[in-house]
Amino acid sequence: MKSCFPTLAAVLASALAAGAALAAETVKISHDLSEDTPQHLGCVKWKDLVERRTAGKYKIDIFPSNQLGDDREVAEMLQVGTVQAALIPTAKLSLFAPALQIPDLPFFFPTREICYELLDSEVGAEILDRLSSKGMIGVSFWESGFKQFTANKELRRPEDFKGLKFRTMESKIIIGQFKALGANPVPISFGETYNALQQGTVDGQENPLVSITRMRFYEVQKHMLVSNHAYLAYGFLFSKRWLERQPLDMRKILIDSAREVAAFQREETVRREQGFIDTIAKAGCKVSYLTPEDAKLFAEATRPVHKEFEDSIGKELLTKAYNKIEELQKQRPGAK
Repeated sequence: MKSCFPTLAAVLASALAAGAALAAETVKISHDLSEDTPQHLGCVKWKDLVERRTAGKYKIDIFPSNQLGDDREVAEMLQVGTVQAALIPTAKLSLFAPALQIPDLPFFFPTREICYELLDSEVGAEILDRLSSKGMIGVSFWESGFKQFTANKELRRPEDFKGLKFRTMESKIIIGQFKALGANPVPISFGETYNALQQGTVDGQENPLVSITRMRFYEVQKHMLVSNHAYLAYGFLFSKRWLERQPLDMRKILIDSAREVAAFQREETVRREQGFIDTIAKAGCKVSYLTPEDAKLFAEATRPVHKEFEDSIGKELLTKAYNKIEELQKQRPGAK
């Protein structure tokens, strides 16, 4: 007759499974965009990799759309360890470490490929390392992509910006960029930008195509200039306080997985961009493209911004970045 009582082996297996479940550590990761964006898809992929590679030691909970707080608040949560990981735009991180302003310098990266190679190089690692003393560990750069201008006036050359009011992030470099073009920068939160454009509080804004599309800015703007004038990078960050408490083998999985997924997240961003442009154009927003000749005029007009911020960024680090770009350009004739 079969016993109705569980065997010792079954009891032990059940206890081990329960113990494993109890041992799983919850990791909260925050980002500022919606669930239909490459940032979120990247976080989902990172979650899957980490949970599988650590055999369930970690349970990853993703919080999109700044559900845990705005970027500054989340950065402060990272510092104390109440949030374990986050994607935060480098412009916002520059409030903690000015070197993180480098990707926001206008007309800094000559091509997307060179941008990636620089950020994935020892120079990029040195930029991220400036966050370590602020309680955050930066391990890789993700992206929203290159930024474009929108306005209710056609923009072709630097003089077209004179007197216009542009919404900006709370970033000194971005504010300086618009001042160099003769525009009036107005810091406004990302979530309030649509209303500010609709009500005429500002005449235009800059953002990557994913943000222009997802936030439907094209509904309240008549023109978009595909300028690729600056790069909106995200730092993939860990709480230093939390990460340094993790076992070395687990730490390696957490970091390596984030770096691995960066390539997927970037590819997904690029894959969607033409569709975003099509959506914007079909809505009646006129799309134009910056010519190489006009790009030189913009680069010349905004070059003083590089000089203005070299001390806060760090002259030595900025020189390393310039030299790395020059080295990469020499490896690719025609990449000007």
